[in-house]
Amino acid sequence: MTENELSKLKIDKSSWRGGAKRTTGRALRIVLVLGAVVVCVMAVRNFFPSSLEVETTAVSQVYPSQGITLLNSSGYVTAQRKASVASKTTARLIWLGVEEGSRVRQGEVIAKLEHDDVLAARDQASATFKASKAEIERAQSELTDATRNLDRMKTLLDQKIIAQADFDTALARFQKAQAGMEAARWNAGSSQAALRGSSASLGYTQLEAPFDGVVLTKNADVGDIVTPLGAAANAKASVVTIADMLSLLVETDVSESNVAKVKPGAPCEIQLDALPGERFPASVHMIVPTADRTKASVLVKVKFQALDPRILPEMSAKVAFLSRELAEAERGPRLAVPAAAVVERDGRKVVFQVEGGVAKAVSVETGGAIGDFLELSSGPKAGDRVVLNPPAALKSGAGVAAKK
Repeated sequence: MTENELSKLKIDKSSWRGGAKRTTGRALRIVLVLGAVVVCVMAVRNFFPSSLEVETTAVSQVYPSQGITLLNSSGYVTAQRKASVASKTTARLIWLGVEEGSRVRQGEVIAKLEHDDVLAARDQASATFKASKAEIERAQSELTDATRNLDRMKTLLDQKIIAQADFDTALARFQKAQAGMEAARWNAGSSQAALRGSSASLGYTQLEAPFDGVVLTKNADVGDIVTPLGAAANAKASVVTIADMLSLLVETDVSESNVAKVKPGAPCEIQLDALPGERFPASVHMIVPTADRTKASVLVKVKFQALDPRILPEMSAKVAFLSRELAEAERGPRLAVPAAAVVERDGRKVVFQVEGGVAKAVSVETGGAIGDFLELSSGPKAGDRVVLNPPAALKSGAGVAAKK
């Protein structure tokens, strides 16, 4: 092989150097593009975080009694002393001195019925009674005279001055005077009873409050006919309904399967729908010794420890039967969240407060457990929304959306 031919067998490395330079430039451009993409993705995530679906709950005011409640039940406030005031006679209502909400005292006249005929009958009975008393006086005089005459006749008969027939006449007169006196007394008693009856009938035309209480309803107006049975057309059976506000209790139905948890005198707490922010201490007053077969329940009466003037009959109520008496410091509400909302992050207890679709980790100090809740000594305020059961991947500042 000649020298020229051997020279042709050499490899030309200049093309390799150029190709390597082109390959290196292309790789550098790819790395730069990928880095730019990563930076953009991180920026998008920071400025437009993706929403994580979570359950949320509110920070609320929780009462310590919830942690020692054995049983909850619902019922109504009822007055144990309640009366529909009516008359025993049929008459027209001519005066009404009360309205709904009026407070009355026992014996106070609250209404009057037409009574002209009853008043006349009472005056007639009174006159008859006076006449009967006069008749007693006349019979007494007759008896006194007959007694003296009989004594004289007896003396004369002993002296044999008069005949036996004259003495017998005097004795008969004496006995007749005695009978007249007895009849006059019975007549006087009868007329006195008639006077009492007519006076009672007159009293029925003035309706009095049977006890201290408050007028709940007004059932009749002036001009209405009031009758005991209310059978006549447009007639009223009662004028007003009153209740003793000191006899208010809560009556609640307790299931037969749970009635064993209720004991007489056991502590309770009452919540009224009309006063949702209040809790009233109470105790079991009575377990009515019979069951309602249609509802499979037993009626329990719960007594307020102290009555509030805002409590009214027929208000809806909820009763919590407690395992023990509440201490005075446990009467008020506490700020709390469900225990499942409190988690530990970086060695501290936090809750994730949700505001504007973003979850923010807020440090909290917890107190004792109240049922399924934990008392908060510091942290969010009542009404704030927090994440329930925060996932481990949830970070402060992450976007969240509440599960529907």
